[in-house]
Amino acid sequence: MGLAASDPSGILASPVETVARDMKNRSDLDRIVALVAEYEAVEVVVGLPRSLSGAEGRAAVAAREYADLLAERLRESHHPVPVQLSDERLTTVIAGRTLSQRGVRGKKHRAVVDQAAAVLILQAWLDAERSADQP
Repeated sequence: MGLAASDPSGILASPVETVARDMKNRSDLDRIVALVAEYEAVEVVVGLPRSLSGAEGRAAVAAREYADLLAERLRESHHPVPVQLSDERLTTVIAGRTLSQRGVRGKKHRAVVDQAAAVLILQAWLDAERSADQP
């Protein structure tokens, strides 16, 4: 999973790191909670994978379940913040194409594509919040 963070003013999203999913021990959740505290986040945005038509399939159900687990873990932490879902249609595809066009290939490509997608998801969310006058 790619992680991104915004600047304190909520204008620009930047890559943070890629965290491997850990279905057994949930160390991925622990890492995200630690980063939320480290970056003093005020909100967490989780990508919601929808089809081009906007329908939600198994991946969206899994994302909602993951967001719920993360929200629960954050509530239990010393840095509880709200968790929001944001449409992520085509972000991984766009991120992958952009990186390929810039000459990033192979293992390095895969290592950063999730972070680039996270930046796209967060930036779109920040832009939407700003345009709705809800920074």
